[in-house]
Amino acid sequence: MPREQLLATHQEQAVQVRTASSPGSRVQLHRGLLPLEGPGLAGVTEGHTQLKLASSLGLSTALLKTKGHLIQVNFVVCQLFALLAAVWFRTYLHSSKTSCFIRHVVATLLGLYLALFCFGWYALHFLVQSGISYCIMIIIGVENMHKYCFVFALGYLTVCQITRVYIFDYGQYSADFSGPMMIITQKITSLAYEIHDGMFRKDEELTASQRGLAVRRMPSLLEYLSYNCNFMGILAGPLCSYKDYITFIEGRSYHMTRSGENGKEEIQNERAEPSPNVAVIQKLLVCGLSLLFHLTISNTLPVEYNIDENFQATASWPTKVIYLYVSLLAARPKYYFAWTLADAINNAAGFGFRGYDENGTARWDLISNLRIQQIEMSTSFKMFLDNWNIQTALWLKRVCYERASLSPTIQTFVLSAIWHGVYPGYYLTFLTGVVMTLAARAMRNNFRHYFIKPPQLKLLYDVITWIVTQVAISYTVVPFVLLSVKPSFMFYSSWFYGLHIAGILVLLLLPVKKSQRGKNTQENVQLARSKKFDERENSLGQNSFSTTNNVCNQNQEIASRHSSLKQ
Repeated sequence: MPREQLLATHQEQAVQVRTASSPGSRVQLHRGLLPLEGPGLAGVTEGHTQLKLASSLGLSTALLKTKGHLIQVNFVVCQLFALLAAVWFRTYLHSSKTSCFIRHVVATLLGLYLALFCFGWYALHFLVQSGISYCIMIIIGVENMHKYCFVFALGYLTVCQITRVYIFDYGQYSADFSGPMMIITQKITSLAYEIHDGMFRKDEELTASQRGLAVRRMPSLLEYLSYNCNFMGILAGPLCSYKDYITFIEGRSYHMTRSGENGKEEIQNERAEPSPNVAVIQKLLVCGLSLLFHLTISNTLPVEYNIDENFQATASWPTKVIYLYVSLLAARPKYYFAWTLADAINNAAGFGFRGYDENGTARWDLISNLRIQQIEMSTSFKMFLDNWNIQTALWLKRVCYERASLSPTIQTFVLSAIWHGVYPGYYLTFLTGVVMTLAARAMRNNFRHYFIKPPQLKLLYDVITWIVTQVAISYTVVPFVLLSVKPSFMFYSSWFYGLHIAGILVLLLLPVKKSQRGKNTQENVQLARSKKFDERENSLGQNSFSTTNNVCNQNQEIASRHSSLKQ
């Protein structure tokens, strides 16, 4: 099919489900404006019935297209409402004007209202998942609750994803309530591990980051629901640590301290509370540019064109490489829009302050989810992953990579695939990502030191690694966009599995240096075993669900953490 004809019919194909003998060979419609989808303004049940009826009458394309637009508008309207609510929350429910109890209640109720508006009664899944997880924490105890919470939360999410995708409508514009559940799953599992670290494990066994995030008391049910379902992050996140959220609710996030000469904590300086207005406006401008780019350019460069038979047969290899990169580049602005808007909402409420930089400028990037400049200029696979979906990468690191004793990279990518969903394309992407990440690490460790000096040689190295990284990233994530097995293998076969073969050859031929993290893990495991008996003796004293006030201790912990971030 000529490219002009493909572009003319792209919107129609984007909402068409290909019929095949098995779900694995069908293609989900191309996702619209945002990575999160939900029911239209008419409501979940009504919208779903309309889609089925339209499909039976042969009107599915037009109505699905309209419904898809309503879904996008619905999400944006809810997020804009949340932005206004965030400004109101910071102005009229400031921690200096009202109690923490009121702030928790209002944040929770507003979040549940937005969830109900967007997802109808599907929003009950958020309460069920959170409620059962809280019961597990209380009943099981701090020694093993992190394991049970992890299995339950991830299992519940997976069941909901399987039900939505394979039972109701594979790839159609349905109520994608699993999107917010992905964020809630992150929060449930993160908090479970943080409580386990703070109330059961010894400080010397924890890494610096684990020690800073450790929670020393069991949260109340209200605090737990507020953390999971607050209006600032219920629709698109991002993930934040429990301690950071509670510090924000209690109004202690601006109290930066440092150790004085006498060893006591001192107020660093007397400053007025920083305003997030400049940061919010800047992020809203980024949202506007990303949305404009998506509406004007992204739809003219469909990723699906990479597997068009005519394109594959007639295009030269340079053309294929360039179009692969450009089409995946054009697919990113919708994520830039959604994640930056979510960050702006949190900042507008006063959440996300990270101290001051060396110039005394307030930093509002505590829970930012991406760094666009670093993403587009990445010269390594790791650099790209570290700056894309940052909070999810930190979650994977904290609950999996740092705690895995065997093949942490593989385990982390598998967990990421399971968490994202049940489409086969996700698994193809993350399995390919394992090969690409390990191969890129081996190449960097074996060759980078030869190109440090002179500057001209380093510049040449950076240019080459930028090109290789961008092509490798694009090659890896194509199945993530195509979703299904058949089109994904069509793409890889059109490239003769070239980067797969190259990555495997690199791993076979180049020596792989053992990471320092692996050595530290083995040492920690040996230390844990040697102190296992002592831990069990002391666990009775630590395994307490007391809610007595530890505000002073928490103040010191949070202040030390923020001080270290500033320094």
